[in-house]
Amino acid sequence: MAIPDYQSIMLPLLKFAGDQKEHSLREAIEMLSDHFNLTSDERRELLPSGQQEVFKNRVGWARTYMKKAMLLESPRRGYFKITRRGEAVLSKNPQEINVKFLEQFEEFRQFRVLRREKPKIFEEEPGRTPEEALENAYQNLRDDLANDLLEQIRNSPSGLFESIVVDLLVKMGYGGSRKDAGQAIGRSGDEGIDGIIKEDRLGLDIIYIQAKRWENTVGRPEIQKFAGALQGQRAKRGIFITTSNFSREANDYASKIDIKIILIDGERLAQLMIDFSIGVTTVSTYEVKKIDTDYFTEE
Repeated sequence: MAIPDYQSIMLPLLKFAGDQKEHSLREAIEMLSDHFNLTSDERRELLPSGQQEVFKNRVGWARTYMKKAMLLESPRRGYFKITRRGEAVLSKNPQEINVKFLEQFEEFRQFRVLRREKPKIFEEEPGRTPEEALENAYQNLRDDLANDLLEQIRNSPSGLFESIVVDLLVKMGYGGSRKDAGQAIGRSGDEGIDGIIKEDRLGLDIIYIQAKRWENTVGRPEIQKFAGALQGQRAKRGIFITTSNFSREANDYASKIDIKIILIDGERLAQLMIDFSIGVTTVSTYEVKKIDTDYFTEE
């Protein structure tokens, strides 16, 4: 089954707290993972940022919403327990607890009013936590930027494409200085790049590079030719960069041969350019913060 949204988690979470004991969020996550029969992959699935598990995030927000409605409380740092109001709700055997259900409580309504009055940079989707909505909005912006970058690269002169690859590899720590990398790349001509670049600043090893500014899918024959060129150079490592993509056969071949060949398609190229700030500029920066519980703990 799919990972349940935070509203579907509320009632099972309240029932879990119905034993009137103090529980940690980690305990709740373990119990609810079993309750919803989540697979190991679903339990490990991360938000787009890769900073937190999706299910942990949703359990956390289910707890937060019920705390705002005074169904749960925090007796001490990192723990929660059911309140008298929460016990009263359970005694009525509700079929579901969701945001609409919580609206009956004045404290929760006030919490929602405060949130509605604040400006939003995105629209929340039903069932998504604020972090999920924010990260998905960010990912959409990033994907749009990546598409624009690829379009820009495809419409640029081949010389600029060479410069982009050089700048990216140097930013990633390859090639020594920008001057060294520039001399090592761009030796052949057919709208691509063939050359060698230092693996590190000391030049302890080299990497052979081929780049194709193509529209069509790069197939296995092209990777075989590249592998043959590597063998002719007695090279152990290679990077093949394209503005298009690689066929499944090309990926399978590269993964099975002894020579290490890294395939970077257009999508990954654009994402790396964003990560290393090549051809892009920062417009705005938002910091997401949380309560520092240690600050409020008495020594």
